[in-house]
Amino acid sequence: MPELPEVEVVRAGLARHVTGATIEGVDVLHPRPLRRDPRGADGFVAHLIGHEITAVRRRGKYFWLALSSGDAVLGHLGMSGQMLLQQPGVPDEKHLRVRFTLSGGLEMRLVDQRMFGGLLISDGGAELPTEIVHIGRDPLDPEFDQEAVVRRIRRRTVGIKRQLLDQGLVSGIGNIYADEALWAAQLHYDRPGDRLTRAQADLVLSHASTVMREALGQGGTSFDALYVNVNGESGYFDRSLHAYGREGEPCERCGTAIRRAAFMNRSSFFCPTCQKVPRRARMPSSRH
Repeated sequence: MPELPEVEVVRAGLARHVTGATIEGVDVLHPRPLRRDPRGADGFVAHLIGHEITAVRRRGKYFWLALSSGDAVLGHLGMSGQMLLQQPGVPDEKHLRVRFTLSGGLEMRLVDQRMFGGLLISDGGAELPTEIVHIGRDPLDPEFDQEAVVRRIRRRTVGIKRQLLDQGLVSGIGNIYADEALWAAQLHYDRPGDRLTRAQADLVLSHASTVMREALGQGGTSFDALYVNVNGESGYFDRSLHAYGREGEPCERCGTAIRRAAFMNRSSFFCPTCQKVPRRARMPSSRH
């Protein structure tokens, strides 16, 4: 699933090319991406025609097109969503779901193979859609209060990785960057928050910020062809990962083989030497 750097790459690309453009037409080729909008496909289209895109904003993994009406088109890429910019006449992509025709001769296309993501109109949501006010700020947000998040982490008995993935606490961090931040901070994913020192909690958040900024500089992380920027190009940060996806490879710090463990229907990758397993954490008996 695209994480904060990948969504920010898409947001920035859209902001460069569609800010100031007017929506002249909308074609809904499949209704599922609009399933959360009570207007339905016809109402969605009618509500957008003629409005200018005044900004493209983001909070965590959500992005939105602010409109001159004061409303917003709120989007989430889900597992496989892509927002592509194309010239009119370019053949439709196989999984094209929604096409926006913009002034200036440009098309903005939502392409989504699995359709876990989607779009909806947020009434009055140009500055911040009400649908995502519960989402916490992310470590790249200038108003992110790291000290406050550190305090909240240390009050909880929940494992640190679960907390990093809690979008109400801190947004934008997903499985990949959580593993990378924990490797850099030399903390096991199941270490309880209340067993972290203030310095350790601060360090892992700082590393999360650093690793995501580095990923952003390389266009995000791409493990398959489903994540691309608005020009259809993949990112390169997967070549710089230290833990995630490196099961069996030597840790770059100590040489111990990286392990993979089941975690919340996903996987966690860590170094068993550098990231000591806390006593309460039990490793699976197979596939270490």
